[in-house]
Amino acid sequence: MRAEYRATRGVEAEPEVVVPVLDLDEDTEIEDGVRSFVASTAAAGMRLDAYLAQAIPEISRARVQMLIEAGQVRVDGAAAKSKQKMSGGEAIEIEGEPHPAPLHATPEDIPLDILYEDKYLAVVNKPAGMMVHAGAGSTDDVRNRGTLVNALLFHMAKLSEAGGELRPGIVHRLDKQTSGAIVVAKDDVTHRKLGEMFSTRRVAKTYIALLHGSLKQDTVTVNLPIARDVVRRTRMTTRRGDGRTAVSHFTVVERMATRYGAFTLVEVRIETGRTHQIRVHAQSLGHPVVGDTLYGAPRVIQPAVRKDGVQRPTEASVGLERNFLHAAHLEFAHPQTGKTVAVDAPLPAELVEFLALLRTERA
Repeated sequence: MRAEYRATRGVEAEPEVVVPVLDLDEDTEIEDGVRSFVASTAAAGMRLDAYLAQAIPEISRARVQMLIEAGQVRVDGAAAKSKQKMSGGEAIEIEGEPHPAPLHATPEDIPLDILYEDKYLAVVNKPAGMMVHAGAGSTDDVRNRGTLVNALLFHMAKLSEAGGELRPGIVHRLDKQTSGAIVVAKDDVTHRKLGEMFSTRRVAKTYIALLHGSLKQDTVTVNLPIARDVVRRTRMTTRRGDGRTAVSHFTVVERMATRYGAFTLVEVRIETGRTHQIRVHAQSLGHPVVGDTLYGAPRVIQPAVRKDGVQRPTEASVGLERNFLHAAHLEFAHPQTGKTVAVDAPLPAELVEFLALLRTERA
Protein backbone atom coordinates (compact mmCIF):
# COMPACT_ATOMS: atom_id res chain seq x y z
CA MET A 1 0.00 0.00 0.00
CA ARG A 2 1.38 3.40 -0.96
CA ALA A 3 2.06 5.61 2.05
CA GLU A 4 0.71 9.14 1.97
CA TYR A 5 2.65 12.07 3.35
CA ARG A 6 1.61 15.28 5.04
CA ALA A 7 3.79 18.35 5.30
CA THR A 8 3.48 20.26 8.57
CA ARG A 9 5.19 23.58 9.15
CA GLY A 10 8.23 23.08 11.36
CA VAL A 11 7.68 19.33 11.74
CA GLU A 12 9.16 16.58 9.64
CA ALA A 13 6.45 14.87 7.59
CA GLU A 14 5.46 11.41 8.75
CA PRO A 15 4.03 8.60 6.62
CA GLU A 16 0.41 7.72 7.26
CA VAL A 17 0.80 4.19 8.61
CA VAL A 18 -1.38 1.97 10.75
CA VAL A 19 0.19 0.67 13.95
CA PRO A 20 -1.48 -1.63 16.49
CA VAL A 21 -3.01 0.26 19.40
CA LEU A 22 -1.39 -0.73 22.67
CA ASP A 23 -3.51 -1.82 25.61
CA LEU A 24 -1.44 -0.62 28.57
CA ASP A 25 -3.17 -3.09 30.89
CA GLU A 26 -2.77 -6.20 28.77
CA ASP A 27 0.07 -5.62 26.28
CA THR A 28 2.67 -4.28 28.71
CA GLU A 29 4.67 -5.65 31.61
CA ILE A 30 4.84 -3.47 34.73
CA GLU A 31 7.69 -3.65 37.22
CA ASP A 32 8.62 -0.95 39.76
CA GLY A 33 6.43 1.57 37.95
CA VAL A 34 8.07 0.96 34.56
CA ARG A 35 5.91 -0.22 31.63
CA SER A 36 7.81 -2.34 29.09
CA PHE A 37 6.73 -3.46 25.64
CA VAL A 38 8.15 -4.23 22.21
CA ALA A 39 7.54 -1.82 19.36
CA SER A 40 5.47 -3.10 16.46
CA THR A 41 7.21 -3.83 13.17
CA ALA A 42 4.82 -1.27 11.66
CA ALA A 43 6.81 1.42 13.49
CA ALA A 44 9.72 1.06 11.08
CA GLY A 45 10.65 4.46 9.62
CA MET A 46 8.53 6.46 12.06
CA ARG A 47 9.71 8.99 14.63
CA LEU A 48 9.52 7.67 18.17
CA ASP A 49 7.07 10.35 19.34
CA ALA A 50 4.77 9.75 16.35
CA TYR A 51 4.78 5.99 16.95
CA LEU A 52 3.99 6.27 20.66
CA ALA A 53 1.18 8.77 20.01
CA GLN A 54 -0.46 6.27 17.63
CA ALA A 55 0.22 3.17 19.72
CA ILE A 56 -1.09 4.81 22.91
CA PRO A 57 -4.09 6.94 21.84
CA GLU A 58 -4.85 7.87 25.46
CA ILE A 59 -2.02 10.42 25.35
CA SER A 60 -1.22 13.18 22.89
CA ARG A 61 1.97 13.58 20.90
CA ALA A 62 2.78 16.68 22.95
CA ARG A 63 2.52 14.64 26.15
CA VAL A 64 4.71 11.91 24.63
CA GLN A 65 7.36 14.52 23.89
CA MET A 66 7.15 15.76 27.49
CA LEU A 67 7.74 12.22 28.78
CA ILE A 68 10.72 11.79 26.45
CA GLU A 69 12.25 15.16 27.38
CA ALA A 70 11.87 14.31 31.07
CA GLY A 71 13.90 11.13 30.55
CA GLN A 72 10.94 8.85 31.27
CA VAL A 73 11.25 6.91 28.00
CA ARG A 74 14.07 4.52 27.07
CA VAL A 75 14.59 2.61 23.83
CA ASP A 76 16.73 -0.53 24.00
CA GLY A 77 17.96 0.68 27.39
CA ALA A 78 19.15 4.09 26.19
CA ALA A 79 17.66 7.53 26.77
CA ALA A 80 15.21 8.30 23.98
CA LYS A 81 14.86 11.29 21.68
CA SER A 82 11.58 12.39 20.09
CA LYS A 83 13.05 12.57 16.58
CA GLN A 84 14.85 9.23 16.58
CA LYS A 85 13.74 6.87 13.86
CA MET A 86 12.25 3.50 14.70
CA SER A 87 13.23 0.20 13.13
CA GLY A 88 10.47 -1.86 14.72
CA GLY A 89 11.04 -4.45 17.41
CA GLU A 90 12.78 -2.13 19.87
CA ALA A 91 12.31 -2.66 23.60
CA ILE A 92 10.55 0.44 24.96
CA GLU A 93 10.25 1.39 28.62
CA ILE A 94 8.04 4.17 29.99
CA GLU A 95 8.65 5.17 33.59
CA GLY A 96 5.67 6.48 35.52
CA GLU A 97 2.15 7.08 34.27
CA PRO A 98 1.93 8.02 30.57
CA HIS A 99 -0.43 10.93 31.21
CA PRO A 100 -0.46 14.07 33.35
CA ALA A 101 -1.20 13.73 37.04
CA PRO A 102 -4.99 13.80 37.37
CA LEU A 103 -6.82 16.69 38.91
CA HIS A 104 -8.41 16.15 42.29
CA ALA A 105 -12.16 15.84 41.91
CA THR A 106 -14.15 18.19 44.15
CA PRO A 107 -17.71 17.82 45.55
CA GLU A 108 -20.57 19.64 43.79
CA ASP A 109 -24.20 19.93 44.82
CA ILE A 110 -25.67 18.24 41.74
CA PRO A 111 -28.96 16.32 42.10
CA LEU A 112 -28.65 12.54 41.87
CA ASP A 113 -31.30 9.90 41.16
CA ILE A 114 -30.14 7.08 43.46
CA LEU A 115 -31.87 3.82 42.57
CA TYR A 116 -30.27 1.64 45.24
CA GLU A 117 -27.90 2.29 48.13
CA ASP A 118 -26.40 0.52 51.12
CA LYS A 119 -23.18 0.93 53.10
CA TYR A 120 -21.13 -0.88 50.44
CA LEU A 121 -22.36 0.41 47.09
CA ALA A 122 -24.95 2.45 45.24
CA VAL A 123 -26.63 2.34 41.84
CA VAL A 124 -27.28 5.75 40.28
CA ASN A 125 -29.43 6.72 37.30
CA LYS A 126 -26.99 8.89 35.31
CA PRO A 127 -28.57 11.47 33.01
CA ALA A 128 -27.46 11.92 29.40
CA GLY A 129 -25.00 14.76 28.95
CA MET A 130 -23.14 14.07 32.20
CA MET A 131 -19.60 12.68 32.02
CA VAL A 132 -18.84 9.95 34.55
CA HIS A 133 -15.49 11.54 35.42
CA ALA A 134 -13.00 13.97 33.95
CA GLY A 135 -10.45 12.59 31.49
CA ALA A 136 -6.97 11.68 32.66
CA GLY A 137 -5.54 14.36 30.38
CA SER A 138 -7.77 17.13 31.71
CA THR A 139 -5.77 20.16 32.75
CA ASP A 140 -8.50 22.68 33.48
CA ASP A 141 -11.14 23.00 36.17
CA VAL A 142 -13.96 23.33 33.64
CA ARG A 143 -13.65 19.71 32.47
CA ASN A 144 -13.27 18.59 36.07
CA ARG A 145 -16.71 19.90 37.06
CA GLY A 146 -20.27 18.74 36.49
CA THR A 147 -19.35 15.05 36.38
CA LEU A 148 -20.97 12.13 38.17
CA VAL A 149 -17.91 11.94 40.43
CA ASN A 150 -18.38 15.56 41.53
CA ALA A 151 -22.00 14.76 42.45
CA LEU A 152 -21.10 11.52 44.24
CA LEU A 153 -18.51 13.27 46.39
CA PHE A 154 -21.16 15.71 47.59
CA HIS A 155 -23.88 13.15 48.31
CA MET A 156 -21.87 10.24 49.73
CA ALA A 157 -19.65 10.32 52.80
CA LYS A 158 -17.32 7.63 51.51
CA LEU A 159 -16.25 6.30 48.11
CA SER A 160 -13.66 3.71 47.15
CA GLU A 161 -10.19 4.90 46.18
CA ALA A 162 -9.27 1.89 44.05
CA GLY A 163 -10.03 3.78 40.83
CA GLY A 164 -7.64 6.64 41.61
CA GLU A 165 -8.08 10.23 42.78
CA LEU A 166 -9.99 11.28 39.67
CA ARG A 167 -12.40 8.31 39.69
CA PRO A 168 -13.43 7.62 43.31
CA GLY A 169 -16.10 4.93 43.44
CA ILE A 170 -16.22 4.38 39.69
CA VAL A 171 -16.28 0.67 38.77
CA HIS A 172 -17.54 0.96 35.18
CA ARG A 173 -18.59 3.75 32.84
CA LEU A 174 -21.37 4.93 30.55
CA ASP A 175 -20.82 7.21 27.55
CA LYS A 176 -21.58 10.87 28.15
CA GLN A 177 -24.74 10.80 26.01
CA THR A 178 -25.93 7.45 27.40
CA SER A 179 -28.23 7.51 30.42
CA GLY A 180 -29.10 4.87 32.96
CA ALA A 181 -27.94 2.64 35.78
CA ILE A 182 -24.32 2.75 36.89
CA VAL A 183 -22.95 1.10 40.03
CA VAL A 184 -20.42 2.80 42.33
CA ALA A 185 -18.43 1.33 45.21
CA LYS A 186 -17.97 2.87 48.63
CA ASP A 187 -14.91 0.89 49.74
CA ASP A 188 -11.92 -0.69 48.02
CA VAL A 189 -12.83 -4.30 48.82
CA THR A 190 -16.28 -3.90 47.26
CA HIS A 191 -14.73 -2.07 44.30
CA ARG A 192 -12.29 -4.89 43.57
CA LYS A 193 -14.99 -7.56 43.88
CA LEU A 194 -17.33 -5.64 41.57
CA GLY A 195 -14.52 -5.11 39.09
CA GLU A 196 -13.84 -8.84 39.01
CA MET A 197 -17.56 -9.53 38.53
CA PHE A 198 -17.69 -7.19 35.53
CA SER A 199 -14.54 -8.67 33.99
CA THR A 200 -15.80 -12.25 34.43
CA ARG A 201 -19.25 -11.37 33.00
CA ARG A 202 -21.20 -11.93 36.22
CA VAL A 203 -23.13 -8.68 35.95
CA ALA A 204 -26.26 -8.69 33.77
CA LYS A 205 -26.53 -5.46 31.79
CA THR A 206 -29.55 -4.66 29.65
CA TYR A 207 -29.98 -1.53 27.55
CA ILE A 208 -32.87 -0.01 25.61
CA ALA A 209 -31.97 1.46 22.21
CA LEU A 210 -33.84 2.84 19.24
CA LEU A 211 -32.27 1.99 15.89
CA HIS A 212 -32.75 3.47 12.47
CA GLY A 213 -34.37 1.07 10.00
CA SER A 214 -36.22 -2.18 10.49
CA LEU A 215 -34.15 -4.98 11.99
CA LYS A 216 -35.17 -8.09 10.06
CA GLN A 217 -34.54 -10.74 12.70
CA ASP A 218 -36.29 -10.75 16.07
CA THR A 219 -33.04 -11.65 17.80
CA VAL A 220 -29.49 -10.94 16.62
CA THR A 221 -26.17 -11.65 18.32
CA VAL A 222 -23.19 -9.57 17.23
CA ASN A 223 -19.85 -11.14 18.08
CA LEU A 224 -17.33 -8.74 16.55
CA PRO A 225 -14.11 -7.52 18.21
CA ILE A 226 -13.80 -3.80 18.83
CA ALA A 227 -10.71 -1.63 18.46
CA ARG A 228 -9.97 2.07 18.16
CA ASP A 229 -10.34 3.56 14.68
CA VAL A 230 -6.83 4.56 13.60
CA VAL A 231 -8.10 7.40 11.40
CA ARG A 232 -10.80 8.94 13.62
CA ARG A 233 -9.51 8.44 17.16
CA THR A 234 -12.81 9.34 18.83
CA ARG A 235 -14.45 6.33 17.16
CA MET A 236 -14.21 2.60 17.64
CA THR A 237 -14.47 0.04 14.86
CA THR A 238 -15.16 -3.65 14.17
CA ARG A 239 -12.98 -3.61 11.06
CA ARG A 240 -9.61 -4.28 12.67
CA GLY A 241 -8.18 -7.71 13.31
CA ASP A 242 -6.58 -6.78 16.63
CA GLY A 243 -9.76 -5.75 18.45
CA ARG A 244 -10.93 -6.99 21.84
CA THR A 245 -13.76 -9.54 22.10
CA ALA A 246 -17.21 -7.97 22.28
CA VAL A 247 -20.62 -9.71 22.33
CA SER A 248 -24.02 -7.98 22.13
CA HIS A 249 -27.46 -9.62 21.97
CA PHE A 250 -30.22 -7.56 20.29
CA THR A 251 -33.90 -8.42 20.84
CA VAL A 252 -36.66 -6.57 19.00
CA VAL A 253 -39.28 -4.94 21.25
CA GLU A 254 -41.17 -2.94 18.63
CA ARG A 255 -40.93 -2.07 14.96
CA MET A 256 -42.30 1.27 13.78
CA ALA A 257 -43.06 2.41 10.24
CA THR A 258 -43.45 6.19 10.49
CA ARG A 259 -43.52 9.20 8.20
CA TYR A 260 -39.88 9.69 9.28
CA GLY A 261 -38.88 6.23 8.15
CA ALA A 262 -38.59 2.87 9.88
CA PHE A 263 -37.30 2.41 13.42
CA THR A 264 -36.71 -0.58 15.69
CA LEU A 265 -36.87 -0.44 19.46
CA VAL A 266 -34.59 -3.10 20.94
CA GLU A 267 -33.34 -4.50 24.20
CA VAL A 268 -29.61 -5.13 24.14
CA ARG A 269 -27.87 -7.45 26.56
CA ILE A 270 -24.10 -7.17 26.53
CA GLU A 271 -21.66 -9.79 27.76
CA THR A 272 -18.65 -7.48 27.56
CA GLY A 273 -18.21 -3.78 28.21
CA ARG A 274 -16.07 -2.31 25.46
CA THR A 275 -15.98 1.38 24.64
CA HIS A 276 -19.02 2.35 22.50
CA GLN A 277 -19.88 -1.36 22.20
CA ILE A 278 -23.61 -1.18 21.47
CA ARG A 279 -23.20 1.85 19.22
CA VAL A 280 -20.48 0.17 17.14
CA HIS A 281 -22.32 -3.15 16.93
CA ALA A 282 -25.55 -1.39 15.90
CA GLN A 283 -23.63 0.38 13.15
CA SER A 284 -22.18 -2.96 12.01
CA LEU A 285 -25.76 -4.18 11.49
CA GLY A 286 -26.50 -1.16 9.31
CA HIS A 287 -28.87 0.24 11.94
CA PRO A 288 -27.18 3.05 13.90
CA VAL A 289 -28.59 4.24 17.21
CA VAL A 290 -30.91 7.23 16.77
CA GLY A 291 -29.07 10.44 17.64
CA ASP A 292 -25.63 8.83 17.36
CA THR A 293 -24.09 11.03 14.67
CA LEU A 294 -20.60 9.68 15.44
CA TYR A 295 -21.67 6.32 14.03
CA GLY A 296 -23.79 7.36 11.09
CA ALA A 297 -27.15 8.51 12.44
CA PRO A 298 -28.49 11.75 10.90
CA ARG A 299 -28.43 14.85 13.07
CA VAL A 300 -31.87 15.84 11.78
CA ILE A 301 -34.49 13.25 10.74
CA GLN A 302 -36.41 14.42 7.72
CA PRO A 303 -39.86 13.10 6.78
CA ALA A 304 -39.57 10.20 4.37
CA VAL A 305 -40.20 10.77 0.67
CA ARG A 306 -43.81 9.93 -0.19
CA LYS A 307 -44.68 7.20 -2.62
CA ASP A 308 -45.41 9.86 -5.25
CA GLY A 309 -41.81 11.07 -4.92
CA VAL A 310 -42.66 14.33 -3.15
CA GLN A 311 -40.59 15.25 -0.10
CA ARG A 312 -42.64 16.23 2.93
CA PRO A 313 -42.04 19.73 4.37
CA THR A 314 -38.59 20.12 5.99
CA GLU A 315 -40.06 22.17 8.83
CA ALA A 316 -41.62 18.94 10.10
CA SER A 317 -38.19 17.39 10.70
CA VAL A 318 -37.32 15.98 14.14
CA GLY A 319 -34.12 15.33 16.02
CA LEU A 320 -32.71 14.05 19.28
CA GLU A 321 -29.95 15.91 21.11
CA ARG A 322 -28.58 12.70 22.60
CA ASN A 323 -28.18 9.04 21.74
CA PHE A 324 -31.30 6.92 22.18
CA LEU A 325 -29.41 4.50 24.38
CA HIS A 326 -30.29 3.83 28.02
CA ALA A 327 -28.87 1.41 30.58
CA ALA A 328 -32.21 0.09 31.80
CA HIS A 329 -31.32 -2.86 34.03
CA LEU A 330 -28.44 -4.05 36.21
CA GLU A 331 -28.46 -7.34 38.08
CA PHE A 332 -25.71 -8.96 40.12
CA ALA A 333 -24.98 -10.84 43.32
CA HIS A 334 -24.08 -8.35 46.02
CA PRO A 335 -20.28 -8.65 46.46
CA GLN A 336 -20.57 -8.55 50.26
CA THR A 337 -23.89 -10.24 51.10
CA GLY A 338 -24.39 -12.52 48.11
CA LYS A 339 -28.00 -11.40 47.76
CA THR A 340 -29.33 -10.53 44.29
CA VAL A 341 -29.38 -6.82 43.49
CA ALA A 342 -31.71 -6.07 40.57
CA VAL A 343 -32.19 -2.43 39.64
CA ASP A 344 -34.31 -0.86 36.88
CA ALA A 345 -33.74 2.66 35.61
CA PRO A 346 -36.86 4.16 34.02
CA LEU A 347 -36.62 5.53 30.51
CA PRO A 348 -35.90 9.30 30.65
CA ALA A 349 -38.69 11.72 29.75
CA GLU A 350 -37.02 12.93 26.55
CA LEU A 351 -36.85 9.38 25.21
CA VAL A 352 -40.42 8.60 26.24
CA GLU A 353 -41.57 11.76 24.45
CA PHE A 354 -39.58 10.93 21.31
CA LEU A 355 -41.13 7.46 21.14
CA ALA A 356 -44.60 8.95 21.63
CA LEU A 357 -43.96 11.37 18.75
CA LEU A 358 -42.96 8.55 16.39
CA ARG A 359 -45.94 6.44 17.39
CA THR A 360 -48.31 9.28 16.48
CA GLU A 361 -46.65 9.64 13.08
CA ARG A 362 -47.28 6.17 11.75
CA ALA A 363 -46.91 5.90 7.99
